Amino acid sequence: MMYRGLRLSPVPGLGLVLLCVVLGAVRSYALELNLTNSEKATCLYAKWQMDFKIRYETANRDYKTVTISDHGTATYKGSICGDDRNGPKIAVQFGSSFSWSVNFTKAATTYSIDSILISYNTSDNTTFPEAKDKGILTVHEPVAVVIPLNNIFRCKSLSALEKDGVVQEYWDVLVQAFVQNGTVSTKEFLCGEDKNSTTVAPIIHTTVPSPTVTPTPKGKPEVGTYSVNNGNGTCLLATMGLQLNITQDKAVSVININPNTTDFTGNCHPQTALLRLNSSNINHLDFVFAVKNENRFYLKEVNVSMNLGNGSVFSFVNNNLSYWDAPLGSSYMCNKEQTVAVSGTFQINTFDLRVQPFNVMEGKYSTAQDCSADDDNFFVPIAVGAALAAVLILVLLAYFIGLKRHHAGYEQF
Repeated sequence: MMYRGLRLSPVPGLGLVLLCVVLGAVRSYALELNLTNSEKATCLYAKWQMDFKIRYETANRDYKTVTISDHGTATYKGSICGDDRNGPKIAVQFGSSFSWSVNFTKAATTYSIDSILISYNTSDNTTFPEAKDKGILTVHEPVAVVIPLNNIFRCKSLSALEKDGVVQEYWDVLVQAFVQNGTVSTKEFLCGEDKNSTTVAPIIHTTVPSPTVTPTPKGKPEVGTYSVNNGNGTCLLATMGLQLNITQDKAVSVININPNTTDFTGNCHPQTALLRLNSSNINHLDFVFAVKNENRFYLKEVNVSMNLGNGSVFSFVNNNLSYWDAPLGSSYMCNKEQTVAVSGTFQINTFDLRVQPFNVMEGKYSTAQDCSADDDNFFVPIAVGAALAAVLILVLLAYFIGLKRHHAGYEQF
């Protein structure tokens, strides 16, 4: 099996033609597959993006989370068109420590994305450093997405699956199994998230100014309104103006995000919620919220990947943040400018911020906790300390004045 550029040469007997386009994002990659049969007719077509997070226990009895990122050259051993005994299957391997596959089944008038199988090897010390349990672990996830025959399934919205410490995320999915007459259908069957969303992601549009030169935006960025729908209604709300500050080679780029050319998606879970922004220059800008102490939420993680004008990709993730803290059932609001320091080279300035990642009722914000309350909490001890210091000074002054008068009385005698 030989590679020429990014194209995989056909495997004899299978007529396999694969095109794998690996994006520069740290935690995501795009794949495109055109699987042909022995007659060189397309039998299965797929184009999709996905990424993975795996949580594992270390020898020190704490837990680490590894993000599956760029694995170099992928292999596709085991991808088949299917026959009378076996249905079609897409199989992808990334090195020796991680593999992924999806199976399809067929009925009289429909076909199904049947199940997903993930396998990873914690004996790989590079990918899973200090793992307590060594060996190959598997996660089997039944999917059972039913699609009419001769329809291509489309889901641009972000879908997440979580099981046994593994979080799978999929978006921008196009797939058709059991392709008829070698021609991929133009009739689309939409996932539920795309049907319920007027703005789905990622769709490529014109976006923020190119970072080939240092932008100098004037004034505050435009405030955008973003939301996430989990199928039962709105589960996350965010309103904010965003300004990105990126430092590379001692040069600072300041980029205002234009909400009119920025798409958004995300997902909601009982303990975490995700808002993802993307555009032509931004592969993803993720805001991950988490619940703490069972009664408060906060911004826990920011993950960014941006294409820069020189062809490079700026990427960074910090999953140990603590911003925008508020009680569950409320929203967090801050009208003044705030700075989220993601790293020494990447900061986000927010303007007119309001977020509620949990317990959204009827698509509306709940009562807000204002960031000025944080300032009040900061100044209260200062004010108390200043008052005590003033009282102490007055006491000392009174003491010294009394002492002086006492000595003056002795001198008169």
